[in-house]
Parts: sequence; structure tokens; C-alpha cells
Amino acid sequence: MIEINEVGPRDGLQIEPAFVATDDKVALVDALSGCGFARIEVTSFTSARAIPALADAEAVMQRIRRRPGVVYTCLVPNLRGMERALDSGADELNLVMSVSETHNQANLRMTREQSTSQLLAMLERAGQAGVPGNVSLSTTFGCPFEGDIALSEVERLARLFASAGAAGITLCDTTGMAYPTQVADLAASLAALLPASTPLTLHLHNTRGMALANALAAWQVGMRRFDGAVGGLGGCPYAPGASGNASTEELVHMFDCMGVDTGVSLAPLLEVVATLPRLVAREVPSQLLAAGPRLRTHPAPGR
Repeated sequence: MIEINEVGPRDGLQIEPAFVATDDKVALVDALSGCGFARIEVTSFTSARAIPALADAEAVMQRIRRRPGVVYTCLVPNLRGMERALDSGADELNLVMSVSETHNQANLRMTREQSTSQLLAMLERAGQAGVPGNVSLSTTFGCPFEGDIALSEVERLARLFASAGAAGITLCDTTGMAYPTQVADLAASLAALLPASTPLTLHLHNTRGMALANALAAWQVGMRRFDGAVGGLGGCPYAPGASGNASTEELVHMFDCMGVDTGVSLAPLLEVVATLPRLVAREVPSQLLAAGPRLRTHPAPGR
């Protein structure tokens, strides 16, 4: 069995130009909660000035209907955001920094050294609060400003945070620069380096059409946790060319076809995806929504 984490309500909505009403965000999370996800990233406790699309983080967290067995996680960029998330009852905290110095300064306005110190303090605070803290490493597979990223730097940061008590490490393909053999090599390398108690998650973007191929490559070397966003929504506001995430429904469909259990029911998930064009006031890049599952049949043409 594998785990697909739904990040659409946060990563998917953060760059939408039209503000999605709080009622609609709550309804989206509640609908996703009924699809079988083990984990849903609900929102981000960042500055409303920086990410106005998620300015209602507290209200959303307070109003969602929490389904037993679902982990409701939030992205937190700093200690202040972390306290807000803890006050709002987050089940898990997603902490973030970039492996790329240039992207880290563009995204977080800090050097990597400053971010590292802050994340270590945040992991300590999370431990005190008894709330798991996952660390997401952005630009793991390449940076739109610097190009290739040294594998040794990814390994160094992953080991550092794992030893500091991170509940998991997420490898983020922030602008869709990853390719299958690169993903497989890094996934295998880190799985050998990190303790089994620190699971790896793969966060893919489909910018260059390789998200499903990259997910398959990671699965073939043993990775079992993947992020996805309904409808392929999302992107990073501080990374040029960062289009949508790996489509959750297409990940589920691919693994279903392979006989791999994701725990997610495809039919209700596609019903949620069908509501997205109204929600974001545009069409969404979901090929599966347009074509349907592979065994959807149609009436034969008339003679």
C-alpha cells in the first residue's frame, strides 16, 4: 500500500488569482476527507500579505469537519506561523526551506543558514508541543535560478533534520525539473541514509509532463508516500515557471491500474475534481477528468 497526501487546499490554492471563499475552502477539505486520504494539507500559516489567498487559515482550520483517522497538516514558514498553527489544532506541521540558496532567499527571505537554524528551533518546539514536524526540502531536483542541485547538499540537510527529530522528509520538485532516473537515484540514496522511522515523501510538479513517470520511478525503488493536488492545481509563487502539482486523481488512477492500493476512492475524488472549475473560475489541467478512468465505456457508434 502507498500513501497519497492531498495538498490541493494549500499548495493548490495559494497562487490562484481569485480569492476562494472560506466556505468553499472548508467544503473542499470536507469533501476530500471523505475520499480516503490519510493526510490533507489544509492551509499555510504565512503572512496574509505574502500569500493573500490563504489569509483565512485560522477560520478554515476551525471550521473543517475532522474525520477520524485523517491527519490535518499545515505548512508553517516560521515560529510565529507555527504558534498560530498549534493554536488552531494542526495535527502535523510541515516546515520548509530550499536546498537552493537563491530560491530560499526569494521564497523565505532568509539565507539557508538562517533557515536551518530556524527549522531546528521549530522541530524542538514541535517536540515540546507533541506535534509531529515534517521537513519539506524545496528545489531538491533543480532550481530555476541555479540549475542542478548537489546531491550531497540534499543528503546533508535530510540527515540533519532527521537527526533533529523530523517526523518525515519531503523531497520537492518545486518547478518540475526532475526526471525519472534522477528521482530513483535520490530516493534510493536517501532511503539508505535515513532511519526507517523517518519516511520520505515525494512532492512533484507536472511542469514538463513528467510527474507520473517520476512517481513511478520512485515507487519502483521503494518510495511509498506521494503528494498530489486535486485537478493538478498549484505552483510556487516564488519560482518562475512553476505550474501545477502532480494531479492527485491521476496518481490514484495510475496506481489503481497497477493494482497498488492507495486507500483513496477514485469515484468520489473525481466528483470533487469536477467542482474545481467553478471554485477557481477556470478550467483545471486534469486529463483524467476529461477522459475518465481507462475502463469507462461509451455507446458504440450508430450504423
